[in-house]
Amino acid sequence: MEDLSYYEILEVSQSADKTTIKKAYRTMAKKYHPDKN
Repeated sequence: MEDLSYYEILEVSQSADKTTIKKAYRTMAKKYHPDKN
């Protein structure tokens, strides 16, 4: 298994600011959460 950085997982650039990272995290969480309706 290759090591992935959280930038790659969240599909954001390494120069992304906190707001962009937080938004990407929340988008992914909504997409992959097992309890989504």
